[in-house]
Amino acid sequence: MTPSLRAALEQRLGTAVQSTRPLSGGDINDAFEVALRNGDRLFVKTHPNPPGGMFEAEAHGLRWLKEAEAVRVPNVLAFSDDRPAYLALELLTPAKRVPDFDEGLGSALAALHARGAPSFGLDRDNFIGRLPQSNTQSGDWASFYWRERLEAQLRLATDRGLIDSGAQRQFDALQRVLPDRVGPAEPPSRLHGDLWGGNLHVDDGGRPCLIDPAVYGGHREVDLAMMRLFGGFSSRVFSAYEEAWPLAPGAEERIPLYQLYPLLVHVNLFGAGYVGSVKRALAQAIESQPKLGGS
Repeated sequence: MTPSLRAALEQRLGTAVQSTRPLSGGDINDAFEVALRNGDRLFVKTHPNPPGGMFEAEAHGLRWLKEAEAVRVPNVLAFSDDRPAYLALELLTPAKRVPDFDEGLGSALAALHARGAPSFGLDRDNFIGRLPQSNTQSGDWASFYWRERLEAQLRLATDRGLIDSGAQRQFDALQRVLPDRVGPAEPPSRLHGDLWGGNLHVDDGGRPCLIDPAVYGGHREVDLAMMRLFGGFSSRVFSAYEEAWPLAPGAEERIPLYQLYPLLVHVNLFGAGYVGSVKRALAQAIESQPKLGGS
């Protein structure tokens, strides 16, 4: 930890930093366990040159999830997007998972989604990973999903030469049928927005805790589709979710459609190695048969 970050934490928290220990696991930020003289222990992430507003956006996202009182998220203690930029959270040392951990996660996630949002989108933009995420609000899910999610990432990938003209034509075809592919109309759900296995934490009581959100109001199947993309969640999680809040008919067929956004994000973050997965999901999304109309 740099002396300037140490000094900034001491000034903001009003107590001296007694010790720090680097933590592993992040691919964007450096992370530390920090012990304070008053006995508190914190988790602190920092970046030498983050996108403007990145830590403020994450702090807001954690607080927005916490408002739902559905699933644990770490308390935000302090943040700054000025140099040194950092986010300080309560430190949650993982305990052994409780026996019903997976069932608890599924029901908690259903409760989080059911807490809802005022619209599709959010009252501010934020980030997914280090990429900007536009959240211009809309009352129509198909329009929002195309404009603020797929089109935004597609444009970035195309500008970088990662998406060829054939895939672009396929996306044009998807846009034309998208209102019939997004599923029956539902009110906006309160989404974590970046729910892969690495953003599921075990808290000090052995229960689920969510970290690193990219929040917005959206279709709840987006979170569930991303959970299936890279693994890390057992079938018991999805069964418990379905028991708490059953999904609309056709949800299984919509998984590739809702995996397109995180796959495009991975293309823009990590390169052409994910383009094949994008093309496969795109073909499945176009070919899937709509059920019970669109939104």
